[in-house]
Amino acid sequence: MGWEALGQWGGDVVRIERLAGGVANDVWSLRINGRLAVGRLGTRSDADLAWETNLLQYLDSHGLTVPAPIPTTDGRLFVDGLVVMKYLEGGPPETEADWHRVADTLRRLHQLTQGWPQRPGWRSSTDLLQCDTGTRINLAAMPPEAVVRCRAAWARLTGRATCAVHGDPNPGNVLMSASQVALIDWDEAHVDVPDLDLVLPHNAGDLEGIARDTAEQASAAWEAAVCWDDDHSKRQLALVRAV
Repeated sequence: MGWEALGQWGGDVVRIERLAGGVANDVWSLRINGRLAVGRLGTRSDADLAWETNLLQYLDSHGLTVPAPIPTTDGRLFVDGLVVMKYLEGGPPETEADWHRVADTLRRLHQLTQGWPQRPGWRSSTDLLQCDTGTRINLAAMPPEAVVRCRAAWARLTGRATCAVHGDPNPGNVLMSASQVALIDWDEAHVDVPDLDLVLPHNAGDLEGIARDTAEQASAAWEAAVCWDDDHSKRQLALVRAV
């Protein structure tokens, strides 16, 4: 159905312009009944979209600033791969104080989602000690020596409590204002060890010693695996110590 599915949100819906940052999705600003919104069209499964939209709805109801889904006229949160969400404003974090606010917001996410079920089709970092694939990760495509290094980094997380993680809290996925910190682009969200979200500029996650080293190594290994084999993934793999 594609963008024709916008009709499910009513008769007064207009696409305005394509937004930057849509790699796996086609993302546009919209106007619905005179108010700005964001539409995202992709190829994710219904189970995947149900997980994501239910998480965002839950976080929104508990006070986090997220792109909460706007239901269709009959109450659905997505239709044929199309999700319509609240439009959020703000700029990227720039200062050390900004990043500490981001870290506080991420910790709130982690506190709210302890015991959250895994995103359909995804694997956590420690799941990949036994599994070779999960959504965008295919360890069989990596050199065997690289897989050994990544798994050694993830093994250090064994036994840790898990929760929903944003998965990609880079400056482009954070919108800040004086009153709020908004986390956007939840494509990489899944259930994993929370410290993976807290490898931030200025060490804003306040990780120290072994905890910091463990998180940095596991995070670099994850980035290498999930993006393999582009230049970014190879730079991240270079950060993962050889066994």
